[in-house]
Amino acid sequence: MRQLLLSATVAVALGGSLGAPSAAQDFSPVVYVNNSVVTQYEIQQRQRFSQVLNSPEQGVDAAERALIEDRLRLDAARQIGVEVSDVGLEQGLAEFAGRAGLTTGEFIQVLERNGVERQAYRDFIRAGVAWREVVRQRIMPTVAVTDAELDQEMKRIVETPLITQVLLSEMIIPAPGGQEEAVMNLAETLTRSIGSEGDFAAAARQYSATPSAGRGGRLEWMAVENMPPSLRPIILGLQPGQMTPPLTVPGAVVLFYLRDTRGELRPGAREQQLNYLQVTFASSAEAQNAAAQALSCGTLYEFANGLPDQQVQEFTGSQGSVPADIAIRLASLDENEAVVVNRGGAADVLMLCDRTPALLAGLDAGPVATASTTDGETVTDANPNALPEREAVRQQIYNRKISQAANAYLAELRADAVIRRN
Repeated sequence: MRQLLLSATVAVALGGSLGAPSAAQDFSPVVYVNNSVVTQYEIQQRQRFSQVLNSPEQGVDAAERALIEDRLRLDAARQIGVEVSDVGLEQGLAEFAGRAGLTTGEFIQVLERNGVERQAYRDFIRAGVAWREVVRQRIMPTVAVTDAELDQEMKRIVETPLITQVLLSEMIIPAPGGQEEAVMNLAETLTRSIGSEGDFAAAARQYSATPSAGRGGRLEWMAVENMPPSLRPIILGLQPGQMTPPLTVPGAVVLFYLRDTRGELRPGAREQQLNYLQVTFASSAEAQNAAAQALSCGTLYEFANGLPDQQVQEFTGSQGSVPADIAIRLASLDENEAVVVNRGGAADVLMLCDRTPALLAGLDAGPVATASTTDGETVTDANPNALPEREAVRQQIYNRKISQAANAYLAELRADAVIRRN
């Protein structure tokens, strides 16, 4: 069963059929959002749509929440004069279908074969297209990525170990034909209620249908490279102590809990470039005074004003190029910290100005892409240990900040909305 799970595809699944839609259509209102209403039928349709897309959340609560948010997105669009044209809607449909490798016509056929009616999927696309324009007009102009943010993120990437092994717990809840919705609702309830590994283990013993259930779902250490590509980004997106949303596989709903990870730094990541200032004062008292009051290398220069050039020296270089007696003292300093080194009558103030990973300083290019020749053609193979390009990282930060701002704006819209249940 474990091998079945780890080889199962958890990406978008648009093949097959979910069965015929219910003949009864309940258009009774369920919730009012400002001046619009969400009906029971819309919730049923959104839930079916989510099942076709194999979305992580497929329960009734998730469908209702999504429809409420869509109403808020459309309200926000109308407030700034945004209306989705028929052309824009068709472009949105084509783009969404293209993500699954389908034409618009093929995409619609799959949806309608599975009981998702025209209005349901067009409303979904319309809200998405409208919200994208809201984000473009209201949020994107306010977001920028500074060089300092980029430098900090690049340094974080270098200093973060690449995860090579994960320690997982699994919960595999059987979902026989006709019970898929009930099992998904159970799984979503569990994701909201589980707050610790102990909670997950207790739930696994109760609901899981694999031999690991007796161990609370605990699995042994697993190499990331042995996991299916579709599952890797989901697991690697977790922090220890977090769990995946419910994942559907044929005949079951699956939850994974990440207990721990093992990793290693990319080659060259331990090497550093040091930038430090060495100022020689005539006496230990002067040096101690300067070290105590100087808050940065810039202010230490002020204390050195008037000293001969040979007594004020700034160095930048790799750790290996720094004299051993100085390097050992710098090893215990943070940036803009200083230490006094007595030299008989005179004394030196050593202050660390900057400590930069050599991979970022350009002293060590680190892992790079490799080229291989196949049938006379040169093929460039990506190196998983290589650092990402700075502009690619800048774009990632930009996208993340936009997403965070958009989510915050949507939460603000929900807090200000008049939402009441029938």
